[in-house]
Amino acid sequence: MKLGKWTIWLLFAAICMTAIAPISQAAPKAGIHIILNGKTVESDVSPYILPKVNVTMVPLRIISEELGASVNWNAKERSVTIQGSGNKQILMTSGSTIADVNGESVKLDASVQVKAGRAMVPLRFVSEQLGLTVNWNQAKQTITLTAAIEDPSEDIPLPDPVPNPIPDPIPVPEPSPGPVTKTELRGAWVSTVYNLDWPSKSSYQNAVKQMGEFISLLDELQGMGMNAVFVQVRPTGDALYPSKLVPWSKYLSGVQGLAPTYDPLAFMIEETHKRNMEFHAWFNPFRANVDTKIDQLADIHVTKQHPDWIVNAGGKLYINPGIPAARQHIIDTIMEVVNGYAIDGVHLDDYFYPSNVAFADDAAFKINNAGKITSKADWRRNNINEFVRQLGESIHTVKPQVKYGISPFGVWRNKSVDKTGSDTSAGVTAYDNMYADARTWIQKGWIDYINPQIYWSLSFNAARYDKLVDWWVQEVKGTGVDLYIGHSPYKLGTKEAGWQSAQEMIDQLEYNKKYPEVKGDVFFSAKDLRKNQLGIIDALRTYYFK
Repeated sequence: MKLGKWTIWLLFAAICMTAIAPISQAAPKAGIHIILNGKTVESDVSPYILPKVNVTMVPLRIISEELGASVNWNAKERSVTIQGSGNKQILMTSGSTIADVNGESVKLDASVQVKAGRAMVPLRFVSEQLGLTVNWNQAKQTITLTAAIEDPSEDIPLPDPVPNPIPDPIPVPEPSPGPVTKTELRGAWVSTVYNLDWPSKSSYQNAVKQMGEFISLLDELQGMGMNAVFVQVRPTGDALYPSKLVPWSKYLSGVQGLAPTYDPLAFMIEETHKRNMEFHAWFNPFRANVDTKIDQLADIHVTKQHPDWIVNAGGKLYINPGIPAARQHIIDTIMEVVNGYAIDGVHLDDYFYPSNVAFADDAAFKINNAGKITSKADWRRNNINEFVRQLGESIHTVKPQVKYGISPFGVWRNKSVDKTGSDTSAGVTAYDNMYADARTWIQKGWIDYINPQIYWSLSFNAARYDKLVDWWVQEVKGTGVDLYIGHSPYKLGTKEAGWQSAQEMIDQLEYNKKYPEVKGDVFFSAKDLRKNQLGIIDALRTYYFK
């Protein structure tokens, strides 16, 4: 949620602090320019490209002042340690082509360098490790830094625990029917990828501890006014439930394919319904794995069963949406949950095609193009449309009462590109970069609700919250499709415009009251609510229980 979860910051990027000495003068106007939040980032040492490896090097401080990462430069060892969000740690040493990322060795095309008294680091490597993407404009010699909407910390690698023997199963009661929510939906995303929200790594192979953690999470969320949870049950082509098609998730035990001693999904649904809260099963549709280490994946994993379906894009593995059989495989895994559990909803995030990264699907475009669509972009959008339509038909045929919704990137298209788009200047859009045409899903009635990730403040001019709510309201008006708004408590306390007070979140909720089309709100993510940044817990309690 992302995602993942992606996670998640439009035109928001920078990566570290001053490593060696303070900046004393502006950057030269010539050379490569870095664009951050619509403005050129200045530095006394200009970025430069290493010609043999085609790697852009940038001063350390450019990358992370805004992101809040900490940096430690060891002059003696000529090494830099970058500590990002979600305990992400990157260690690079001058002269070494190997970086250490959370204890794992990652090959570098270029190492740390020192130029004009400043530590210079490879931009793309550091950016991608911290959840950012890089857009290079050759003609303008401009680099634009952007970030995925899923929580950036979703890209944290984990160590590889050793499996323990499986004890006897713990019995779990059958889930009760879902609740009927009498007020607007107030939900929180619960990320399981990288153990972001639940369960903790310390609970691996400890069913009692995992159960206790989830009960505490529910109680805390309900105490803030939440009446729904959106739990990530398919994080990386695996499952938090017994499946005949995909392996058990490693985020339960530390080892993919190792069965727990209970059914986590049945337990979570039961506990959620006990509190009269809704349980929405959240699926990452096309993400196969967060890295390329297939040797650590179970034999039943899709990457080993169907390697021809898999695309390596930017160092992550995706299931190719352009292959009909691959799309059906994902639908089948989701329908296992729809058929077997008393869930209240099926929820998809924005993991369709990855944005701003090459995606090798030329062969699929030629082979799986019965409609003879000439534009690959249109073909990709059609692939996603077919998936969305077919999944909705499958769900509603079996259980029409189950809500089916999607949480796309908050900007469909910019008005500058499409006059019917929103009055925004986003560097990434759902339609053009992720090939997710939410307008078609709404107009065709394929989904029950749309939950755009509007992760910006009322004062962020590039993508203002109020302008985007206005736009989405008009899209759903008269269609019968409900509108839930996705909020970003993870930004509270950051330097991005508008997030210096918890009142920003309350003002957004108040703004939503203007429109009867807005049926609820969902917050990314549970951990960011629970840590109570800037007093958000008391603010929500006061707002919801007044």
